[in-house]
Amino acid sequence: MALERLRDGLQSAVKKLLGADTIDEEIVKEFVNDLFKTLLQADVQVKQAADVTARVKKRALEEKPPPGLPRKDHIVKILYEELSAFLGTEGKVDLPADKMSTVLMVGIQGSGKTTVVGKLARHLLKGGYKVGVVCADTFRPGALVQLRTNCEKIGVEVFGDEKEKDAVKLSSQGVDHFRVQGKNVVIVDTSGRHKEEKGLLDEMKMISAKIHPDLTFLVIDGTIGQQCYAQAEAFHKTVPVGGIIITKLDGAAKGGGALAAAAATGANILFIGTGERIDDLEAFSPTRFVGRLLGLGDIKALLEKAKELETEADEEKLQRIVSGKMTIDDLYYQLEQVRKMGSLRKLLELIPGLSGAMKDEDMVGMEKNIETWKFVIQSMTREEKNDPDLLN
Repeated sequence: MALERLRDGLQSAVKKLLGADTIDEEIVKEFVNDLFKTLLQADVQVKQAADVTARVKKRALEEKPPPGLPRKDHIVKILYEELSAFLGTEGKVDLPADKMSTVLMVGIQGSGKTTVVGKLARHLLKGGYKVGVVCADTFRPGALVQLRTNCEKIGVEVFGDEKEKDAVKLSSQGVDHFRVQGKNVVIVDTSGRHKEEKGLLDEMKMISAKIHPDLTFLVIDGTIGQQCYAQAEAFHKTVPVGGIIITKLDGAAKGGGALAAAAATGANILFIGTGERIDDLEAFSPTRFVGRLLGLGDIKALLEKAKELETEADEEKLQRIVSGKMTIDDLYYQLEQVRKMGSLRKLLELIPGLSGAMKDEDMVGMEKNIETWKFVIQSMTREEKNDPDLLN
């Protein structure tokens, strides 16, 4: 599963370090060797893995911890800093609300780009933007249908015409269509292409020249690992890439290699796809991401998820829950809110010290129980839901 090998390897190395009686040169070397092996297993390039482990080793052996900080903790801090720097700098999507911005989506066919368009639209909607989507993919049959299916779920209109084969014309018409409607973000989805397909790359260049995007996203499949670098380089030569979105990290054994290779291009990784749900797209922060890998948690992400649920909260239900007079319907509402925050594993990863605290089979069992409870509640009558005492 997603980056588990990298996370488990890093946490195992840290646990071994923290369990050592004394920290000497031999322990540091062993720690660095474990780190090197873990990075290679996550498909990070040998040179990149060697560079980051060499920096960790040098600092661990030469730096003196600040007064009051144990040397073990200082070495973990060094690892945290070096891995964060290794994965690039933090970027941010900050589009103005008072004028229309155009976002161009490009990527290799099969990278999950069309799915990401729906997720990005959802992310921007939650940020208060008025979003429209243009389907300029005239190459793949069914692209417009797929895009409309994804966006209908979140109430976003998709402009497209299956009979029109001129992608540049479609892009321009779509942008004009949403400008008249007063949208402040228009996402243009293009045909998936390979870096060797000159015709499609030329089309991408023409679309960019026609609509002058404020931001161009390159969508990369996280399962391809180190190949991310060559892809990003080829696309960047055609259209300047403003940010990278890496998809399928929930099932990528090569996810570490993908992240490392993308960061090496110099373009910021702005989002990562972490699941199949429409909400499974998160802004990428190297420091927060590394914190989760090391089991240090990500309280900020947890608070952001809680804040999103707060805005959707049903005040009447919350009052009954707080007063202790909740109904079965209220219990169902609570279960739904928990599911909206993602899997239990993902939630535990956000809480410092709890990553890896529960066995996978236990979490799977708990999630199955939640689904079972939901089915049981759905089978009840309205009277039973309002008065649980009727069930004896």
